[in-house]
Amino acid sequence: MIKLKEKIGYGFGDAASSMFWKLFGMYLLFFYTDVFGMEAAAVGTMFLITRVWDSFFDPVVGVVADRTQTRWGKFRPYLLFLAIPFAVIGIFTFFTPAFSSSGKAVYAYVTYSLMMIVYSGINVPYASLLGVMSPDPKDRNVLSTFRMTFAYIGSFVTLLMFMPMVNYFSGNSKAIEDQQHGWFMAVVVIGIACALLFLLCFALTNERVKPIKEKQAPLIDDLKDLIKNRPWWILLGAGVSALIFNSIRDGATIYYFKYFVDEDAFGTIRLLNIPFVLSGLYLALGQAANILGVILAAPISNRIGKRYTYMSAMALATVLSILFYSLDSNDITLIFTLQVLISICAGSIFPLLWSMYADCADYSEVKTGNRATGLIFSSSSMSQKLGWAIGTAMTGWLLAYFGFEANQVQNASVISGIKMFMSIFPAVGTLLSVVFIYFYPLTENKLKEITAELEIRRNKSTDERI
Repeated sequence: MIKLKEKIGYGFGDAASSMFWKLFGMYLLFFYTDVFGMEAAAVGTMFLITRVWDSFFDPVVGVVADRTQTRWGKFRPYLLFLAIPFAVIGIFTFFTPAFSSSGKAVYAYVTYSLMMIVYSGINVPYASLLGVMSPDPKDRNVLSTFRMTFAYIGSFVTLLMFMPMVNYFSGNSKAIEDQQHGWFMAVVVIGIACALLFLLCFALTNERVKPIKEKQAPLIDDLKDLIKNRPWWILLGAGVSALIFNSIRDGATIYYFKYFVDEDAFGTIRLLNIPFVLSGLYLALGQAANILGVILAAPISNRIGKRYTYMSAMALATVLSILFYSLDSNDITLIFTLQVLISICAGSIFPLLWSMYADCADYSEVKTGNRATGLIFSSSSMSQKLGWAIGTAMTGWLLAYFGFEANQVQNASVISGIKMFMSIFPAVGTLLSVVFIYFYPLTENKLKEITAELEIRRNKSTDERI
């Protein structure tokens, strides 16, 4: 039985990951174009290049983690030793050096590439930890729920407070040098919090599930087993599609409120005497709604199954996303209402995906006798990065195609494109995700058979060793 303290400790890890991940997804494209000073198309190309090659680095981390043997386990040591590098490199990703345009581009490529590498180094083992904390699929559902709940809490706090911190550290100045300083200092605060949360995750969690086979299989066997793992391929496609949906909406949000809604016309909104901007409230509300989706995911999926829960949520998100295009810039209530509904749908699918990856590890062990938890879970991070790479690259390229120019009044073509980033384009991702999960074969009954078979094998292996 996993205690509440450990569930919370596991959640701390994704709170740390998500604080930076949301900054990358929702602010980094905007930072590079409107604060750092790069062209939108150049940023889109950088995102594609760095994220695609780095996506294929994730399985390398998974393979290495599977073969790690320490007194802390296979996966937890990475949380201990990479927590501070994760924070430091993330901070310098949002630093603007006094370089030429080409120098800035090189700096952006180097820091962002390093950030994605260290993100893989800590996040793949963190995700894999779920597969060895408990052998029970229902425990994993609960752990996934805690993980995603804390992820969205971390994101909620970050997105709610980030722009107020930027404004505070910049002295509420619109001068570009002051803005650059404000962004950097705000990320320093976030980075310190991330490092502390990862260290707490390391201290509060335990690894319990041991492979039935004591000896680690050769890498070539792991790869062959993975290639034959049909549920894994389906989840990979569904995960990429879902992240395309998320990355396009997230990356376009700041542009949507700056250039279409014109949030400056609304001024600052004070809550508890703290000044917030409209886009920050919109993003934070989305994270709160994500939490509601996470909370609903476990009871609904335990009743109707993960597959049907996932398909229903993504189908509804498709319809709601299409409706988003029809909203006018003054329809603030409707904009926020649809944000809540879409975010509930989005929040409900990600704990299901993480839990289903753990099920894929069980499926592989039953079929092959080999358990490559790290390699399988690395695909989840790989699908995240591939989805974000495709989504953010498309956003950058299409902004340039529509004629976007930073910090200028945008023409009708650009405005129409920005609206499509919040509606039609994300709907394509959700629809593709539904199609993939339709073919997912691991039903609840099948999982019961797999769990029972693995329990018999583990008991037999224990008896033989005795």
